[in-house]
Amino acid sequence: MTGGWEQSAAAWIADMGEEGDFGRRFVLDPVMMERVRLARPATALDVGCGEGRFCRRLKALGIATTGLDPTQALLAQARKRDPGSDYVDGVAASLPFASGAFDLVVSYLSLIDIPGIAPAIAEMTRVLKPGGRLLIANLNAFNTAGDGISWICDDEGNRLHFAFDGYLAERSAWIDYRGIRVLNYHRPLSTYMALLLQQGLRLDYFAEPAPIPSAPAERAKSYVRAPWFMVMEWSKP
Repeated sequence: MTGGWEQSAAAWIADMGEEGDFGRRFVLDPVMMERVRLARPATALDVGCGEGRFCRRLKALGIATTGLDPTQALLAQARKRDPGSDYVDGVAASLPFASGAFDLVVSYLSLIDIPGIAPAIAEMTRVLKPGGRLLIANLNAFNTAGDGISWICDDEGNRLHFAFDGYLAERSAWIDYRGIRVLNYHRPLSTYMALLLQQGLRLDYFAEPAPIPSAPAERAKSYVRAPWFMVMEWSKP
C-alpha cells in the first residue's frame, strides 16, 4: 500500500520539477543542504526518496547516495533521471540494508507518509554508523493537525489564522492539493521526540526555518506567519 502515491505520481513529478516546490526550494533545501555540507558524509540513504530530487542534490556533492521508496512510478522516474545511482524498492519499517551501512540517513518530508513510525525510526537508526546522522525535515505537527485544512479565511478570502484541532490525537487523513491525493499521518511532536530519544539518539540541531530572503515575498508571508516545517538533526553515539 502506497497511500495514494502510485495514483498521484504523475502529478507529483510535474509539481516538483527539478527545483522542487516553494517549500523545498525556498525554505527547506537551504537548511538541509547546509546540514549535509557540515556533516560531510561519504554515504547517504534517502528514505522516501520519491522521484529522486534530493538524492540528485546529494550526489552532486560527491556523496554515494541510495534512495528508497515503495512507489514504483516514482522509482522509475528517479532511475530515468539518474540512471547511475541506486534506487531501491522498499519501506522504512524494514530497510533492506546492513546495520551501520550509512553515514547519513535523510527523511525529507517522509515521516508524515509512514504508517508504522516506531519501527521506521528504529530502522533508520539501525542502518546508521556510530557517529552517523539522521537528518529529518517534517511538517510541523500543528500543520498536520489541520487534516488538510490550512488557513481559515474571511468572506473576501483573506487569511485570518491557521486551522488545527485534536493536536494530541494521532490519526491519518487524505490530503488533496494540485492534483495530488495522498494519505498523511498526524502525530504530535512529542511522539517523534520520544521515539527518537528511545533509540539513544542525540539531538544536535532543531529549526523551524523561514523562507530565504530571495523567496518571492508575497508567497513567503504565510510561511512566516505559520512556519510549516521543522528540521531536526540527530546523531548516533
